Amino acid sequence: MTVLREKMQEDLQLHGLSNQTQKLYLHAVQQLAEHYHKSPDLIVEEELRQYFLYLKKDKQYAPSTLGVTLSGIRFLYEHTLQRKMPILELMRFPSLQRIPVVLTIEEVHCILECVHLPGVRICLRTIYGCGLRIQEGVHLQVQDIDASQGVLHIRNGKGGKDRNVPLPTKILNLLRRYWSMHRNPKWLFPSRMEVVNHLDQASDPMAVRVVQRGFQAALKESGVQKAATVHSLRHSYGRSLGRLVNASVDATC
Repeated sequence: MTVLREKMQEDLQLHGLSNQTQKLYLHAVQQLAEHYHKSPDLIVEEELRQYFLYLKKDKQYAPSTLGVTLSGIRFLYEHTLQRKMPILELMRFPSLQRIPVVLTIEEVHCILECVHLPGVRICLRTIYGCGLRIQEGVHLQVQDIDASQGVLHIRNGKGGKDRNVPLPTKILNLLRRYWSMHRNPKWLFPSRMEVVNHLDQASDPMAVRVVQRGFQAALKESGVQKAATVHSLRHSYGRSLGRLVNASVDATC
């Protein structure tokens, strides 16, 4: 790791940005350095201008990707290098505001029935039944369950905030039954990558990509014709709140 990269990483941590945002910002700066084959602190303003024109015209980056790249590079120059680059203030890449995909209760039920790995299926059902983001779902810990109060404690959610969400009885029963199958002392959804047959010894939670792939495979198998993602379950939970949210939650594993 270069001295500049290490300093930027420390600045990102001090700024309180999430681990995922830190990775995206560092990757953006790394790509800039690789493009010009030199350290970013040697890059001049005109080179930044040409770089973003290259990303937009030649690479045809989506506005959202350009926005993240701009934010990462701007952080480097404004905070870590403390250099003014007026061109970074000039650039704007507004993202398109798309209507989120919302699934019906029946569609959610159909998709989840096609998830064949028990851990992934129950993780997805928890995400839907409690309205979680995918990172929140996979990182759930045993101590996050408050069965007496019927709540689930979410740690370090979006913006680094903790919160409590209602924990439906059917979800609680599913989590109890699944945990009894592996008895990991920390994670509700332990990773299979480390110790396939000894989930009780896994030190890491299930990977986000495992849940994403499981959902996409189930979506294809289910025949539901919507461009849904795991995050669509959160949007669908919001629309279903106050209705039979747990109608799609089968108590069987």
